[in-house]
Amino acid sequence: MADCGELHSSTSRHTMDKSITLPPDEIFRNLENAKRFAIDIGGSLTKLAYYSTVQHKVAKVRSFDHATKETTSDELYEISVQEEVTARLHFIKFENAYIETCLDFVRDHLVNNDTKVIKATGGGAHKFKELIERKLGLRVDKEDEMTCLIKGCNFVLRNIPHEAFVYAKHADSEFRFQTTQPDIFPYLLVNIGSGVSIVKVESEDKFERIGGSSIGGGTFWGLGALLTKTKRFDELLQLASKGQHTSVDMLVKDIYGGSYGSLVLENLRPLSKSLLHMISNDIGQLACLYAKLHNLSRVYFGGFFIRGHPGEVQALFLRHEGYLGAIGAFLKGAEEDNPNQYSWGENYAGSSGLMSVSPDMNPMQRARSGTFDMLEMDRLERKLVNLPLLQDASSYIPDTVDLAEDAPAREYWLYCFEEALDGVVKRALASQPDMPEAAERAEKFRQKYRHKLQTLRHQPFAYGSLTVRSLLDTREHCLNEFNFPDPYSKIKQQENDMALKYYMKAVKSLEALSWEERQFALIRGVLAGNVFDWGAKAVSDVLESDPEFGFDQAKRQLEERPWLVDSYDQWFERLKGPPHKCALFFVDNSGLDIILGVMPFVRELLSRGTEVVLASNSAPALNDVTNGELQILTESIAAMDPVIRAGLREDRLTLVQSGSSSPCLDLSRLDKVLAMVVRERKTDLVIIEGMGRAIHTNYYAMLSCESLKMAVIKNSWLADRLGGKLFSVVFKYEVPAVGEDGAALTPS
Repeated sequence: MADCGELHSSTSRHTMDKSITLPPDEIFRNLENAKRFAIDIGGSLTKLAYYSTVQHKVAKVRSFDHATKETTSDELYEISVQEEVTARLHFIKFENAYIETCLDFVRDHLVNNDTKVIKATGGGAHKFKELIERKLGLRVDKEDEMTCLIKGCNFVLRNIPHEAFVYAKHADSEFRFQTTQPDIFPYLLVNIGSGVSIVKVESEDKFERIGGSSIGGGTFWGLGALLTKTKRFDELLQLASKGQHTSVDMLVKDIYGGSYGSLVLENLRPLSKSLLHMISNDIGQLACLYAKLHNLSRVYFGGFFIRGHPGEVQALFLRHEGYLGAIGAFLKGAEEDNPNQYSWGENYAGSSGLMSVSPDMNPMQRARSGTFDMLEMDRLERKLVNLPLLQDASSYIPDTVDLAEDAPAREYWLYCFEEALDGVVKRALASQPDMPEAAERAEKFRQKYRHKLQTLRHQPFAYGSLTVRSLLDTREHCLNEFNFPDPYSKIKQQENDMALKYYMKAVKSLEALSWEERQFALIRGVLAGNVFDWGAKAVSDVLESDPEFGFDQAKRQLEERPWLVDSYDQWFERLKGPPHKCALFFVDNSGLDIILGVMPFVRELLSRGTEVVLASNSAPALNDVTNGELQILTESIAAMDPVIRAGLREDRLTLVQSGSSSPCLDLSRLDKVLAMVVRERKTDLVIIEGMGRAIHTNYYAMLSCESLKMAVIKNSWLADRLGGKLFSVVFKYEVPAVGEDGAALTPS
């Protein structure tokens, strides 16, 4: 998107600067595997895009065939770390002053000779065409700027949650991120460059320019330069940020007369502010009128200088507005591969994050080290969609607390994750004992993640809404970046093997109880199993110091009823009624949790005549059970338990990937196959287990069917905040409100 930050190309910057050093492990990564390029050149900023394949390590599990004496070990499965190739999109933004140096760097590190064309867009594409073709040996193929802009906008809105935000200058949280709508169309795009273009976007390929104005960034820069003698656009913005426009209702010289030397700077600030205020209000009013005329409620502004000055309409901005043209140009060149058939996810480990526009808040933003800005997006194996059972997908917010707006919570969790870093490094090393270079990689992980935490401490908005989920996901991304795909693999393996030995004993003890006693014992079993969470320091400390700590001890740790949140009586009454058609169960941890807690509960549901769908992570996160591990565990349990065996044989027990690799759960980004199964099975009960999935996320999620949210609070600070204590229990049974037609009511 042609933002006004690209208007300030001064004559001093036209000279190509070759004095920078570009470390390949930080900027222009994976160039040796780059296969397709695109470039968007504005007045002073260049955005380069390329596609590459990335080789990284993944953890795989494979069942041992004990019948063929494949192994003399008692272990149920083996763990292997294998190489896997995935697709990644790279976007790098830098000043035009460095374009020659960057092109030289790309040429020197480019290995793949199959690429013949580079897609180009932006006003500078023609100016630098000869330079690009000479340096890279690629033919420049120019693409329509507006088409690229819209394609890029659609792409980020579809694939990056919390892409859009409202800018609130004087609020505690500078950026207020918006929930991405399931259907992104229609919307109004107000693109602010030298002038203003207003575009109505109705679908992927249907859009039209419905208006515009010659009064835009060029007006602000031109008049501002005349009024203040300031030649640089960013300096003009800096003056305006500290000014007060009401101070120039009359000219200062009319009041003081003659010379006012000491007040010159103060006067320049109100002049700049007044000019910015005038132009911003004009653009905002124009956008508001067009939005009303075309009955559009979503209005996105491109061009950061209008932030905080939008007039009457609520201005929505995009975190990655500067990349839209480059993304669109890339997509135009990649149409044969149909990138939109996949879901993509931002790689926090390789992305710079959003910077504040406040000159005071980020003094280093203009420093030389901040010249380069990066965005990386990984292609996901699974197409991600909404859970069909969300009562209102457009208002669904996964996270319970926005740490950007809760300073005490933010400080605590940032401190908590930094304190836990040594333990994560220790686990990462223990998972790869035979790899001598693991120590070096582990130290790089420590430095990278600590840097991310420091960035988030000063810029909580850098990667969208700051939440416990985003902190966990950033850590997982950094672990994967340095080839630690599953640091808890050995622990999970040991706990799974141990728990299986006690499974039938647990089942028999439950069968000996009366029906009423058994229902409560099953819930206590799920809760006790959920205590075994290596992601909770209070638990990991106990497990490391007392290896004998087991299932019965965990039960004794649970608080007695009434619980902190206690809907058990309502759930028990519901069990006296007809069985549910199908239950979708989002499971949590490996070991005692899944085997001695969840599986007996699943067994009871199957015995009642309820079909069960178990949704587990597609890839590792902490000690959460993965789909690959759960397949092996379930087969082993089925060999012992006729109820589970019959459930699998009769297709009443189904195991499905969730599409997630997080300890938390976003119900708006689930595996498409899972959503299909939920519809086909006519699912009428959703069970969400664990602190990450049911407390940090989805605590307030409203579903169109019955739901159970179960968790044990394993963090003293969080327990205190919720009015409880360590190992307090949340058991939340919810039934949707039903209208006269019998359908679940959707909130207005």
